[in-house]
Amino acid sequence: MLKKAASTRYRTLSLIFLAFTASQSFGQVRKYSNEFLNIGVGARALAMGNANVSSAEGVISGYWNPAGLLSQKNDIEVGLMHAEYFAGIAKYDYIGLSKRIDSNSVGGITLLRFGVDNIPNTLDLVDANGNVDYNRISTFNAVDFAALISYARSLPKLKGVELGGNFKVIRRTLGQFGGAWGFGLDVGAKYNYKGWKFAAMGRDITGTFNAWSIQLSEKDKNTFIATGNEIPSSSLEITAPKVILGIAKEGKFWKDRISVLGEINLINTFDGKRNTVLKTNFWSMEPAIGLEIGYKGFVYLRGGLGNIQKELNDKGTTLVTTVQPNFGLGVKYKIITLDYALTDIGDRSVALYSNIFSLKIDINRKPMQ
Repeated sequence: MLKKAASTRYRTLSLIFLAFTASQSFGQVRKYSNEFLNIGVGARALAMGNANVSSAEGVISGYWNPAGLLSQKNDIEVGLMHAEYFAGIAKYDYIGLSKRIDSNSVGGITLLRFGVDNIPNTLDLVDANGNVDYNRISTFNAVDFAALISYARSLPKLKGVELGGNFKVIRRTLGQFGGAWGFGLDVGAKYNYKGWKFAAMGRDITGTFNAWSIQLSEKDKNTFIATGNEIPSSSLEITAPKVILGIAKEGKFWKDRISVLGEINLINTFDGKRNTVLKTNFWSMEPAIGLEIGYKGFVYLRGGLGNIQKELNDKGTTLVTTVQPNFGLGVKYKIITLDYALTDIGDRSVALYSNIFSLKIDINRKPMQ
């Protein structure tokens, strides 16, 4: 396993540059742009198959649906999560902070980092005489970073209606070779009616723009030419809008000791045909389903189905429907909430499970005015 992980690490440089080079078409809408923003945050949401735009409350809503910030029952909330993928090669970190401004508004900030650190730079592996010299290998980091600044406000004249939005700043870097700055907007809405929670979340609603700037030395360019690779160039990458519709309902049983919450999300993309359950040449839709069972507001059991896709079978002859199951637990005690999720990020043949933990801390708890 360790040898396999090390081998994977040494191939990462080539894979990153191949993926990066393939995306360099000026001003094009990319189907899988800024994918690190689609991983999700919070073990509760991940355990529920990422079906969370309707039921997310408090600080975590800064990511899922900023309108959910208005459900915050505390003056300040802090959220934390750390996860590692692919034998620890990739690391994903989240920190969120939300603050109630007044009885009708809440503000917050969400910070996300997805990084692959200490990637071997093999561009100088071969010297001028054609000799392989492993001492010439250096390292660099490939990092995706995002800051989401959120604001949510209720509308007293429209009972049950809550609105929110995010302003996103994105910074992506590939060591000393180049980087990008990006900006975008999200908008979210929730409507509560007789215990039902309806939600709509528009991500990258105006299109999110990443402007890439490449800095390659002449020596690096010559290496690309000598190895038959295309030289990356500065470009503009556009992330197309995505609309997520959600509905959730919670019921109480056994003298309110048992709570059961179910949620369904419909993830709609508009960047061409994807391998989803429903699709056209322009629009694709993928469902996500989540369930949460709680006892006395103290302990929770969760499950969800997400990433429902149409894929070719092992023989490559027939399309089959694949589903990613997730499970999790949660414990809430006074001001601390600790959540755990077991998520399947693998394929049908070799499942790679990730153990995700997240923490939420309530500060200056007080009733809403």
